[in-house]
Amino acid sequence: MRPIQDYYPHLCNKQNIVITMHQKPDGDAMGSTLGLYHFLANLGHNVSVISPTNWAAFLDWMPGASAVLDYEKDKAAADKLIDNANTIFCLDFNVMYRTKNMEQPLMDATCTKILIDHHRQPQEEVFTYGISNIYKSSTCEMVYDFIIESGYASLLDRNIATCLYTGIMTDTGSFRFPSTTASVHLAVAHFKELGIDHTAIHENVFDSFLENRLKFLGNSLMNRMEVLYEYNTAIMVIPKSDLVKFNTKTGDTEGFVNYLLSIDGIRFAALVIDRTEERKWSFRSKGNFDVNNFARMHFSGGGHKNAAGGSTYDSLETTVQRFKEILPGYQNELSNL
Repeated sequence: MRPIQDYYPHLCNKQNIVITMHQKPDGDAMGSTLGLYHFLANLGHNVSVISPTNWAAFLDWMPGASAVLDYEKDKAAADKLIDNANTIFCLDFNVMYRTKNMEQPLMDATCTKILIDHHRQPQEEVFTYGISNIYKSSTCEMVYDFIIESGYASLLDRNIATCLYTGIMTDTGSFRFPSTTASVHLAVAHFKELGIDHTAIHENVFDSFLENRLKFLGNSLMNRMEVLYEYNTAIMVIPKSDLVKFNTKTGDTEGFVNYLLSIDGIRFAALVIDRTEERKWSFRSKGNFDVNNFARMHFSGGGHKNAAGGSTYDSLETTVQRFKEILPGYQNELSNL
């Protein structure tokens, strides 16, 4: 993988460009792809955005979201765009399998592939150019850097700024996580100068859920949470029956795992959800406990030091029991945080 700076001279050559992200995109994935989409369109490129799957409804308001293709719903159209692309930008994921059913078409594509991402251990060999920086707050911050450093700061506009602010806001936990550096605040100041309405963005993302989502959250906190104080750990186990009972939609569990870290003394939080095809884990931590390594070692996952995910095809009962059997091996590490 060559440095992304080597690609900058090619930005002035009009191309067919596809931008994609990880499955079930969050605010950073959608924000970074749409921010880059508007920027490249401003440069005169023919640009398309493809999501491997559907996404949470609370992201539908974002500028350009209506033009995003859902690969699972529009496979033929998406495959044609990939086949005709001169360049494919891969944002907010480090390995191709995180694009689910898009993995093989992306691997088969012979065009230029570019990585912009902040997760650990990227699959560098499949990308022509790229940048991977685990110290960046978000992929949105990295797209902002890409625009500035490539010499096109003048093309930044309110739509781009709105998209990029959304991802920075969500991936920094509304600017409270350690990844919120001075450079993050400088970017946000620039976005404000471009006219973003940060209040409206927060409301669109955090204040647009349905009543059943609050009931679902209340049930999860009351009946599905267990605190393991001897390990400074809390776990939330959500069975498929709850997803059906509360008529949940994509994005309804967003942020649930963070509630566990709000308990005094808890340094490791784990959420597992019984999806139809697999059990999905989300891990969060405070301090030096590395959930990226934990997820990679035990649950076929990964991510960041303090935020990671994983999955298993074991039953819900089996994977929860396995998690609890693993914890004693980390007792010293968790008690010394």
